[in-house]
Amino acid sequence: MSRQHGFLEGVIRAFIDSKLTPLIVIAAILLGIFAVISTPREEEPQIKVPMYDILVSMPGASPAEVERLVTSPMEKKLWEIPGVEYIYSTAQAGANLTVVRFYVGEDEEKSLTKLYNKLFSNYDIIPYGVSQPLIKFKSIDDVPILSLTLHGKSYDHYAARRIAAELCDRIKEINDVAETRIIGGYKRTLRVEVRPERLAAYGLTLPDITRQLTAINANTASGSLVGGNAVIAVETGKFIASKEDLERVVLGGGNKPVFLRDVATIADGPEEVDNYVLYGNGTMVEPDSAVTISVAKR
Repeated sequence: MSRQHGFLEGVIRAFIDSKLTPLIVIAAILLGIFAVISTPREEEPQIKVPMYDILVSMPGASPAEVERLVTSPMEKKLWEIPGVEYIYSTAQAGANLTVVRFYVGEDEEKSLTKLYNKLFSNYDIIPYGVSQPLIKFKSIDDVPILSLTLHGKSYDHYAARRIAAELCDRIKEINDVAETRIIGGYKRTLRVEVRPERLAAYGLTLPDITRQLTAINANTASGSLVGGNAVIAVETGKFIASKEDLERVVLGGGNKPVFLRDVATIADGPEEVDNYVLYGNGTMVEPDSAVTISVAKR
């Protein structure tokens, strides 16, 4: 507001120095005030910068093979798209990530359409063993504006992650929050550790376990019961939610049923280590468990 006041003061002095009539001075001041008020302003203007992540997998290929067979040919085709400003690629064992960024102001939907058309119109020249490209849209809204780190000596990485998940659900209820993400900590995992000797003793194989778990972990609509002016929906089965549910899965029949607990050890707890969050006070890194929540706005 100080800049606006300085501008108006300068206008008034200019009109006074020019010795114009008071009516003209008042009219000019009113027009200036109207222009300042009616001009739209935004503290953080929205900038359209279409960006897309293209994920392609090639199982068993080395980074050099991925770069030669996937990255380089795809980049050449992507550069043919009008409006593309930058292309960044990362090749690793069995996979490739390419980031395509269009010029500022390019229409997001039209850019995505051009990207899809270019990739899938050339799908016939993709080498054997390369997956179909997966395209994920990115925008300025995906950039976090806030990061919250939870840490404490009384909680391990598993407990800290569960607290962060609860807090994350509350944050999502706030208006204008576009996306939240939890970094660090261990998710809850139901892990089945098969004992090969027990599996062989019952004449079962790993595909038998996989097939049975897939069939059991489902909730199916089985019809309805009609009576007494009411209709009751009947559902059979349920999703696996606990260690006890896994232990009771029947793998085989005969004189005595074979349960999953007979051939495997089942654990309900944290997942295997994937990433860490380290918390420090500026001089040293503390050994406490820590989990970070990143928040992006709309």
